[in-house]
Amino acid sequence: MTSLNILLVAEEAAGVQTLRFLCGSPHRVVAVLTGRGDGSAATAVGTAAARAGCAVWPASLVRDAAFAETVRRHDVDLLLNVHSLFVVHQAVVAAPRIGSFNVHPGLLPGYAGLNAPSWAIYHGERAHGVTVHWMDKGIDTGRIAYQAGLEIAEGDTGYTLSAKCTRAALPLLQQLVAAAAQDPAAIPRAPQPDGPRRYFGREVPENGRIDWSAPARRVVDFVRAADYSPFESPWGHPRTWADSRELAVVRAARTGLPADAAPGVVGQPLGAAMLVASGDEWVAIQRAELNGVLVDGCTALERGLRLTVGPSELSPEV
Repeated sequence: MTSLNILLVAEEAAGVQTLRFLCGSPHRVVAVLTGRGDGSAATAVGTAAARAGCAVWPASLVRDAAFAETVRRHDVDLLLNVHSLFVVHQAVVAAPRIGSFNVHPGLLPGYAGLNAPSWAIYHGERAHGVTVHWMDKGIDTGRIAYQAGLEIAEGDTGYTLSAKCTRAALPLLQQLVAAAAQDPAAIPRAPQPDGPRRYFGREVPENGRIDWSAPARRVVDFVRAADYSPFESPWGHPRTWADSRELAVVRAARTGLPADAAPGVVGQPLGAAMLVASGDEWVAIQRAELNGVLVDGCTALERGLRLTVGPSELSPEV
């Protein structure tokens, strides 16, 4: 087995776990590239890399074609891109001896781009997956090396599904590195499956607003998709208006109870939650954020209010 020179471009928990695996392997980590490029404090990956004695370089270097010469000078065999958001210059992608690979927390081509786990939950999917693919000049367009499927449970949130993707990605990276060390020609290069390509950017569905006329499943799936507690959500929490007050819905659940009021009308309490009519069922608002404070649904809402997508002159219904 050949010892490899590996360049890791990484962020988040997936990046930390990948770094730990590489540091425990017989391979050499040439450097770890991390950070958002905005002068922010050291990332978790950067801290872990420094503790492990790895060189730490700014992740923004990958955007510069001249960095390809540095990659070649260090005899890099593999570049692994794990949850870094910088677009890697094509010259850098082509510089490693074996190739450059990206870990994507979604199935391609249907869930390319950002926040794929959240979009999968929002769209009501019951299955998801993680992909390790060859990098090319596009974003999430390269041929597939390894892939694993995942079940989306009824209680999964954006955070828990992202964590599932991270856990599923590590064995795929281990397969990749093992194949690269033994026989690089054996690394699969499968074309992406036929089907529509959907690319998601930084946009938030429905402009971050809850449409109460939608079915309860859509409302609750939106809330779950945006839930990254205890961490900050990339979408923020879905918002709604109660008269002149804006509040964010942090946690919600379906009740299965047919709604007998207009969409958005606040019904009776259900324990610490408050019922709100959707297009078909009562939805239990369990937790909300009001004026920056987390409160129970029954604290945030009053019976008879009508929730809307924006400031409204509607009077409470009696």
